[in-house]
Amino acid sequence: MSSPYRIEPLGKHHDRTPFRCGTEALDRYLKQQARQDAEKYVAAPFVLLVPPGAEVLGYYTLSAAVIDVSDIAPELSKSLPRYPQLPVTLMGRLAVDQRLKGQGRGAFLLMDALQRSLQRATDIAAMAVVVDAKDDAAVAFYRHFDFTPLQSDPRRLYLSMKKIAALFR
Repeated sequence: MSSPYRIEPLGKHHDRTPFRCGTEALDRYLKQQARQDAEKYVAAPFVLLVPPGAEVLGYYTLSAAVIDVSDIAPELSKSLPRYPQLPVTLMGRLAVDQRLKGQGRGAFLLMDALQRSLQRATDIAAMAVVVDAKDDAAVAFYRHFDFTPLQSDPRRLYLSMKKIAALFR
C-alpha cells in the first residue's frame, strides 16, 4: 500500500500558514526563514504534503556541516582517515504539524532525510547524519533510530552513513 504523503523541496507554492508543530521556533522558521535559506543555499528544506494539496504538514532541513573527529565514538574514528574534522550532513530541523502527531510522520520524514542524505553522500562526501535534538523527547526519538550522542554534546547526535546504508539494504 502506498502512502498518500509526498516529500518534496519547499517551493513558493507551498502553504506554510496553517502549520503548527507546538514549538514556536520551528513554526517561525518554516514561515519566515526556510524559503530564504533555500534561496541562499544555506539549508535545503523538504516538506511533507498530501497531493494535490500544497499545505505543509511537516518538514526537515538538510545542510552540509563538519564535526570534530574527537566528537565521534573512538571505535568509529579508528576506521576513518586521520582528519581533524569530518564532513557530515546536518538535519537541522524536523517538525510535524500537531494534527499528525503520533501517526509516525516524524519517522517518515526522518527516513526520507536519511535516504536522501545517503544518495547524496556518493556525490558530496558525508560520513554521517547529525541532528540537534531540542529536548529529551527528541533525544529519545533519535536514540530509538540508533543515533549516538556526540562526545561534546549529548543533545547533538549522529548516525554513520554505514549504518544508514544498512537500513536501506
